[in-house]
Amino acid sequence: MQPRPKRFIQRWLITTLAVLVAVHIVPGIRLAENSLWMPFVTALILGILNAFIRPIMMFMALPLLIVTLGLFTLVINALLLYLVGWMLKPSFVVEDFWSAFLGSLIISVVSVALNILTGAGDARVAFRRGRRPPDSNPKNGNGPVIDV
Repeated sequence: MQPRPKRFIQRWLITTLAVLVAVHIVPGIRLAENSLWMPFVTALILGILNAFIRPIMMFMALPLLIVTLGLFTLVINALLLYLVGWMLKPSFVVEDFWSAFLGSLIISVVSVALNILTGAGDARVAFRRGRRPPDSNPKNGNGPVIDV
């Protein structure tokens, strides 16, 4: 397990890279041209909103989340990114909801990919190989084990 400050900085940098990817891919999301620090601020505010506001929104939207089988989470993520754009308006601009929706999808995919590559995420995959006892039969459920 990594120390908390290291884990925080690693996730913050990953989110910053994901925001930069979204800025370069989505035409409706822009950063101020001469601000090097703005992607870091954007990622920090997005992380704070995800930590404190997102759980409240998820709880309030619980019936919609159940009916849509969790797909409404994409709308919540888009609303949070749109809120960040509204808060940082002159330096970080999110033009409309659809730009926020596409941007949040890109940020999510890039973040998950980078978290898996760097090991910063909580996902763990373990393959175990062992010998079967002589009386075991794979048809009885005693086959190889893959913990995911």
